[in-house]
Amino acid sequence: MLAVYALVAVFAPWIAPQDPNAQDLLAVLERPSATHWLGTDQIGRDMLSRLIVGTRFTLAAALLSVTIAGAIGVTLGLVAGYSGGRIDAAITGGVDLLLTIPNLILAIAVASVIGAGLTGLVIATTASFVPPLARLVRGRVLEIRQEDFVAAAISSGTRRARILARHILPNAVTVIVIETSLLAGQAVLVGAALGFLGLGVQPPAPEWGTMLGAGREFIEVAPHLVLVPGLAITLLVFAFNMLGDGLRDRLDPKFRN
Repeated sequence: MLAVYALVAVFAPWIAPQDPNAQDLLAVLERPSATHWLGTDQIGRDMLSRLIVGTRFTLAAALLSVTIAGAIGVTLGLVAGYSGGRIDAAITGGVDLLLTIPNLILAIAVASVIGAGLTGLVIATTASFVPPLARLVRGRVLEIRQEDFVAAAISSGTRRARILARHILPNAVTVIVIETSLLAGQAVLVGAALGFLGLGVQPPAPEWGTMLGAGREFIEVAPHLVLVPGLAITLLVFAFNMLGDGLRDRLDPKFRN
C-alpha cells in the first residue's frame, strides 16, 4: 500500500486525468460518473485528479516532518541519556514539559504562530513529535549504557562521540525505526487535522485535510467530497501503522515467537 502511495505521489502529474485546479462551473458537485470517476467539488474540479496530486502534499509533509523530528529527537535522546547530570535534567525537563501538551494541541499552537502553509505544517508536526522520540531514545540509551561493551569502550579511552556513533546508536536503531514508522501515520492525521482547520497547506493546493475542510459544508448534498479524501487518509494511516507493527514483530526480540 505504501508503495502504491509513493508511486502515485511521484508520477502524479502524469497519472492525474485532468488539471486538479481546472474549474468547470457547469459540473459543480457532480457525483461519480464516467467523466469524473470520483465526482467534482463545489467549483467543478475533478476529485480524482485532486486526490492524486494531493498525495504529494500529504505524503511529503508527513515524511519530512518525521525525518526532521527523528533527527532532533534522536540527538536530544542520545545526549541526555549518555551525558546524565545537569544536561540530562535540563533536556528531560523540557521534554517532559512538552509531553504534558497533547500532540495536536501543540501542533495547532505552533502552526498558529508560524502561519498557515506547508512550512508551518511541517514545523508544527515536527515540534509535536520531538518530545516522545527524545524520551524514548533516552530510555533506550540508559539501558545500552549499562552494557559491558560500552564500559569497555569507555575504559579504553574511546571518545564520547565515537561511543555514541559506533556503540550506542546502532543498538538503538531498531526502536527508532519502529517508532518513526508509527509516527508517520500520526503525522498524516496531524497534517490532515491542521488542513481541516485551515492551518495547513492553503487552497488551491489539493491537500487532503484542506479538501476535507472545504467539503464539510456540502456533506449532505455531495458526501463524496468528504468520503474521498477521508478514505485516502484512513488507508494511508493504516498502511503506516501496519508497517510499524510488522517492523516491531520482526525486529524487536520481545515480540518474536
